[in-house]
Amino acid sequence: MNASFCCNHIHQHPQFLKIQHASSFARGRNAIQWPSTVIQTAESQVATEEATSQSESVARRLILLRHARSSRQKLSMRDHDRPLSKDGKVDAIKIAQKLQELNWIPELILSSDAKRTRETLQIMQEQVVGFSEAEVHFIPSFYSIAAMDGQTAEHLQQVISNYSRNDIITVMCMGHNKGWEEAASMFSGSSIKLKTCNAALLEASGKSWEEAFALAGLGGWKLHGIPYLLVSSLTYADDSGSGYAYYRIEKWFWCLRCLWSFFLKNGELNF
Repeated sequence: MNASFCCNHIHQHPQFLKIQHASSFARGRNAIQWPSTVIQTAESQVATEEATSQSESVARRLILLRHARSSRQKLSMRDHDRPLSKDGKVDAIKIAQKLQELNWIPELILSSDAKRTRETLQIMQEQVVGFSEAEVHFIPSFYSIAAMDGQTAEHLQQVISNYSRNDIITVMCMGHNKGWEEAASMFSGSSIKLKTCNAALLEASGKSWEEAFALAGLGGWKLHGIPYLLVSSLTYADDSGSGYAYYRIEKWFWCLRCLWSFFLKNGELNF
Protein backbone atom coordinates (compact mmCIF):
# COMPACT_ATOMS: atom_id res chain seq x y z
CA MET A 1 0.00 0.00 0.00
CA ASN A 2 2.79 2.34 0.79
CA ALA A 3 4.49 1.41 -2.44
CA SER A 4 1.41 2.10 -4.52
CA PHE A 5 1.01 5.44 -2.73
CA CYS A 6 4.54 6.39 -3.63
CA CYS A 7 4.08 5.38 -7.24
CA ASN A 8 0.78 7.18 -7.52
CA HIS A 9 2.34 10.23 -5.88
CA ILE A 10 5.16 10.24 -8.40
CA HIS A 11 2.83 9.81 -11.35
CA GLN A 12 0.61 12.58 -10.12
CA HIS A 13 3.64 14.89 -9.77
CA PRO A 14 5.84 14.20 -12.77
CA GLN A 15 8.08 17.24 -12.01
CA PHE A 16 9.02 15.93 -8.58
CA LEU A 17 12.20 14.20 -9.71
CA LYS A 18 13.29 17.18 -11.78
CA ILE A 19 12.85 19.54 -8.85
CA GLN A 20 14.75 17.24 -6.56
CA HIS A 21 17.59 16.95 -9.09
CA ALA A 22 17.80 20.70 -9.60
CA SER A 23 17.88 21.43 -5.89
CA SER A 24 20.59 18.85 -5.35
CA PHE A 25 22.70 20.46 -8.09
CA ALA A 26 22.21 23.86 -6.54
CA ARG A 27 23.36 22.59 -3.17
CA GLY A 28 26.42 21.06 -4.78
CA ARG A 29 27.25 24.24 -6.64
CA ASN A 30 26.93 26.39 -3.53
CA ALA A 31 29.17 24.04 -1.65
CA ILE A 32 32.13 24.83 -3.92
CA GLN A 33 34.59 27.19 -2.18
CA TRP A 34 36.15 29.55 -4.75
CA PRO A 35 39.50 31.14 -3.86
CA SER A 36 39.25 34.79 -2.75
CA THR A 37 42.30 35.99 -4.67
CA VAL A 38 41.98 39.30 -6.55
CA ILE A 39 43.16 39.22 -10.14
CA GLN A 40 44.45 42.64 -11.15
CA THR A 41 44.12 43.68 -14.75
CA ALA A 42 46.74 45.81 -16.47
CA GLU A 43 44.50 48.84 -16.00
CA SER A 44 44.14 48.32 -12.26
CA GLN A 45 47.90 47.87 -11.88
CA VAL A 46 48.53 51.16 -13.68
CA ALA A 47 45.96 52.90 -11.48
CA THR A 48 47.63 51.48 -8.38
CA GLU A 49 51.06 52.65 -9.51
CA GLU A 50 49.72 56.14 -10.26
CA ALA A 51 48.06 56.36 -6.86
CA THR A 52 51.30 55.27 -5.21
CA SER A 53 53.38 57.79 -7.13
CA GLN A 54 50.95 60.58 -6.25
CA SER A 55 51.21 59.73 -2.58
CA GLU A 56 55.00 60.00 -2.56
CA SER A 57 56.77 63.26 -1.85
CA VAL A 58 59.35 64.18 -4.50
CA ALA A 59 61.97 66.91 -4.79
CA ARG A 60 60.70 69.90 -6.76
CA ARG A 61 63.37 72.04 -8.43
CA LEU A 62 62.93 75.73 -9.18
CA ILE A 63 65.23 77.79 -11.40
CA LEU A 64 64.95 81.56 -11.05
CA LEU A 65 66.85 82.94 -14.05
CA ARG A 66 67.41 86.59 -14.79
CA HIS A 67 67.57 87.54 -18.48
CA ALA A 68 70.90 88.12 -20.24
CA ARG A 69 72.38 91.59 -20.70
CA SER A 70 70.38 93.92 -22.91
CA SER A 71 71.35 96.75 -25.22
CA ARG A 72 70.86 100.40 -24.31
CA GLN A 73 72.01 101.92 -27.59
CA LYS A 74 68.59 103.38 -28.39
CA LEU A 75 67.57 105.44 -25.39
CA SER A 76 64.21 106.26 -26.98
CA MET A 77 63.23 102.58 -27.10
CA ARG A 78 60.73 101.29 -24.57
CA ASP A 79 62.34 99.25 -21.79
CA HIS A 80 60.03 96.32 -22.60
CA ASP A 81 61.37 96.20 -26.17
CA ARG A 82 65.12 96.31 -25.53
CA PRO A 83 67.01 93.45 -27.26
CA LEU A 84 70.05 91.57 -26.00
CA SER A 85 73.52 92.98 -26.45
CA LYS A 86 76.29 90.97 -28.11
CA ASP A 87 77.68 90.03 -24.71
CA GLY A 88 74.20 89.08 -23.56
CA LYS A 89 73.82 86.63 -26.43
CA VAL A 90 77.11 84.98 -25.48
CA ASP A 91 76.01 84.79 -21.85
CA ALA A 92 72.73 83.10 -22.83
CA ILE A 93 74.68 80.36 -24.61
CA LYS A 94 76.92 79.80 -21.59
CA ILE A 95 74.14 79.62 -19.02
CA ALA A 96 72.27 77.10 -21.19
CA GLN A 97 75.39 74.94 -21.37
CA LYS A 98 75.94 75.21 -17.63
CA LEU A 99 72.40 74.22 -16.69
CA GLN A 100 72.71 71.25 -19.03
CA GLU A 101 76.00 70.27 -17.40
CA LEU A 102 74.36 70.43 -13.98
CA ASN A 103 71.36 68.46 -15.31
CA TRP A 104 68.94 71.22 -14.35
CA ILE A 105 66.75 71.12 -17.48
CA PRO A 106 63.15 72.25 -16.89
CA GLU A 107 60.00 70.58 -18.15
CA LEU A 108 58.10 73.84 -17.71
CA ILE A 109 59.35 77.36 -18.52
CA LEU A 110 57.45 80.45 -17.40
CA SER A 111 58.92 83.64 -18.83
CA SER A 112 58.37 87.36 -18.92
CA ASP A 113 57.18 88.53 -22.33
CA ALA A 114 59.82 91.29 -22.54
CA LYS A 115 62.00 91.09 -25.63
CA ARG A 116 65.23 90.46 -23.72
CA THR A 117 63.77 87.46 -21.88
CA ARG A 118 62.31 86.06 -25.10
CA GLU A 119 65.67 86.37 -26.85
CA THR A 120 67.48 84.80 -23.89
CA LEU A 121 65.15 81.80 -24.02
CA GLN A 122 65.38 81.51 -27.80
CA ILE A 123 69.18 81.31 -27.67
CA MET A 124 69.04 78.75 -24.87
CA GLN A 125 66.62 76.63 -26.91
CA GLU A 126 68.90 76.81 -29.95
CA GLN A 127 71.87 75.78 -27.83
CA VAL A 128 70.37 72.94 -25.75
CA VAL A 129 67.61 70.65 -27.03
CA GLY A 130 66.15 70.14 -23.56
CA PHE A 131 65.03 73.77 -23.36
CA SER A 132 63.23 73.51 -26.71
CA GLU A 133 61.38 70.41 -25.52
CA ALA A 134 60.00 72.14 -22.41
CA GLU A 135 56.48 73.51 -22.17
CA VAL A 136 56.69 77.32 -22.43
CA HIS A 137 54.30 80.06 -21.32
CA PHE A 138 54.96 83.80 -21.52
CA ILE A 139 53.56 85.63 -18.50
CA PRO A 140 53.14 89.41 -19.06
CA SER A 141 52.78 90.06 -15.33
CA PHE A 142 56.35 88.85 -14.73
CA TYR A 143 57.60 92.10 -16.28
CA SER A 144 55.57 94.44 -14.08
CA ILE A 145 55.58 92.47 -10.81
CA ALA A 146 59.39 92.48 -10.66
CA ALA A 147 59.36 96.24 -10.04
CA MET A 148 57.09 95.97 -6.98
CA ASP A 149 58.58 95.63 -3.52
CA GLY A 150 58.13 92.19 -1.98
CA GLN A 151 55.44 91.01 -4.42
CA THR A 152 57.35 88.66 -6.73
CA ALA A 153 57.72 85.59 -4.51
CA GLU A 154 54.00 85.22 -3.84
CA HIS A 155 53.16 85.92 -7.48
CA LEU A 156 55.62 83.28 -8.70
CA GLN A 157 54.13 80.76 -6.29
CA GLN A 158 50.62 81.40 -7.65
CA VAL A 159 51.63 81.22 -11.31
CA ILE A 160 53.73 78.07 -10.86
CA SER A 161 50.87 76.35 -9.02
CA ASN A 162 48.47 77.29 -11.83
CA TYR A 163 50.61 76.05 -14.71
CA SER A 164 52.44 73.08 -13.19
CA ARG A 165 51.37 69.44 -12.82
CA ASN A 166 52.45 66.81 -10.33
CA ASP A 167 54.61 65.05 -12.94
CA ILE A 168 56.65 68.22 -13.55
CA ILE A 169 59.81 68.13 -11.46
CA THR A 170 61.75 71.21 -12.64
CA VAL A 171 60.31 74.65 -13.40
CA MET A 172 62.28 77.62 -14.71
CA CYS A 173 60.99 81.17 -14.25
CA MET A 174 62.67 83.88 -16.34
CA GLY A 175 62.35 87.50 -15.38
CA HIS A 176 63.85 90.69 -14.04
CA ASN A 177 65.36 92.39 -11.03
CA LYS A 178 64.65 93.54 -8.46
CA GLY A 179 61.90 91.00 -8.12
CA TRP A 180 63.93 87.92 -9.00
CA GLU A 181 66.58 88.68 -6.39
CA GLU A 182 63.91 89.29 -3.78
CA ALA A 183 62.04 86.08 -4.62
CA ALA A 184 65.18 83.94 -4.54
CA SER A 185 66.17 85.46 -1.21
CA MET A 186 62.70 85.01 0.30
CA PHE A 187 62.34 81.40 -0.87
CA SER A 188 65.79 80.36 0.36
CA GLY A 189 66.13 82.53 3.43
CA SER A 190 69.52 83.70 2.13
CA SER A 191 70.66 87.02 0.72
CA ILE A 192 70.99 86.32 -3.00
CA LYS A 193 72.31 88.65 -5.69
CA LEU A 194 71.41 87.89 -9.30
CA LYS A 195 73.28 89.72 -12.01
CA THR A 196 72.19 89.35 -15.62
CA CYS A 197 72.02 85.72 -16.72
CA ASN A 198 72.45 84.49 -13.13
CA ALA A 199 70.23 81.68 -11.89
CA ALA A 200 69.26 80.59 -8.40
CA LEU A 201 68.76 76.81 -8.15
CA LEU A 202 66.24 75.99 -5.42
CA GLU A 203 64.72 72.74 -4.18
CA ALA A 204 61.84 71.70 -1.90
CA SER A 205 59.90 68.44 -1.49
CA GLY A 206 56.18 67.81 -1.88
CA LYS A 207 53.60 65.55 -3.51
CA SER A 208 52.62 68.55 -5.61
CA TRP A 209 53.98 72.02 -6.25
CA GLU A 210 51.28 73.44 -3.99
CA GLU A 211 52.42 71.17 -1.18
CA ALA A 212 56.09 71.98 -1.79
CA PHE A 213 55.34 75.69 -1.42
CA ALA A 214 53.14 75.07 1.62
CA LEU A 215 55.68 72.88 3.42
CA ALA A 216 58.76 74.94 2.57
CA GLY A 217 57.10 78.30 2.99
CA LEU A 218 59.30 81.36 2.77
CA GLY A 219 62.86 80.57 3.75
CA GLY A 220 62.49 76.79 3.49
CA TRP A 221 63.75 76.22 -0.05
CA LYS A 222 67.22 74.69 -0.27
CA LEU A 223 69.71 76.71 -2.30
CA HIS A 224 71.78 74.36 -4.44
CA GLY A 225 73.86 77.02 -6.07
CA ILE A 226 74.05 80.01 -8.39
CA PRO A 227 75.57 79.56 -11.84
CA TYR A 228 76.80 82.99 -12.85
CA LEU A 229 79.00 84.58 -15.48
CA LEU A 230 82.25 86.33 -14.59
CA VAL A 231 84.40 88.10 -17.17
CA SER A 232 83.82 85.73 -20.08
CA SER A 233 83.96 82.76 -17.74
CA LEU A 234 81.42 80.67 -15.93
CA THR A 235 81.42 80.11 -12.21
CA TYR A 236 79.15 77.84 -10.21
CA ALA A 237 79.09 78.78 -6.54
CA ASP A 238 77.70 76.06 -4.32
CA ASP A 239 76.78 77.59 -0.98
CA SER A 240 74.41 74.85 0.14
CA GLY A 241 76.72 71.89 0.69
CA SER A 242 74.55 69.84 -1.62
CA GLY A 243 77.41 67.89 -3.14
CA TYR A 244 77.92 69.85 -6.34
CA ALA A 245 81.48 70.67 -7.20
CA TYR A 246 82.64 74.23 -7.00
CA TYR A 247 83.33 75.22 -10.58
CA ARG A 248 85.55 78.20 -11.25
CA ILE A 249 87.04 78.83 -14.68
CA GLU A 250 88.39 82.34 -14.65
CA LYS A 251 90.58 83.95 -17.24
CA TRP A 252 93.33 85.22 -14.98
CA PHE A 253 95.28 86.32 -18.01
CA TRP A 254 92.49 88.78 -18.78
CA CYS A 255 92.69 90.23 -15.27
CA LEU A 256 96.47 90.56 -15.44
CA ARG A 257 96.19 92.20 -18.81
CA CYS A 258 93.77 94.79 -17.42
CA LEU A 259 96.11 95.57 -14.53
CA TRP A 260 99.08 95.80 -16.87
CA SER A 261 97.22 98.18 -19.18
CA PHE A 262 96.29 100.32 -16.22
CA PHE A 263 99.86 100.77 -14.99
CA LEU A 264 101.62 100.75 -18.35
CA LYS A 265 101.49 103.74 -20.66
CA ASN A 266 103.77 104.36 -23.62
CA GLY A 267 106.12 101.63 -22.44
CA GLU A 268 106.58 103.13 -18.96
CA LEU A 269 105.07 102.32 -15.61
CA ASN A 270 103.09 105.18 -14.12
CA PHE A 271 102.21 105.17 -10.43
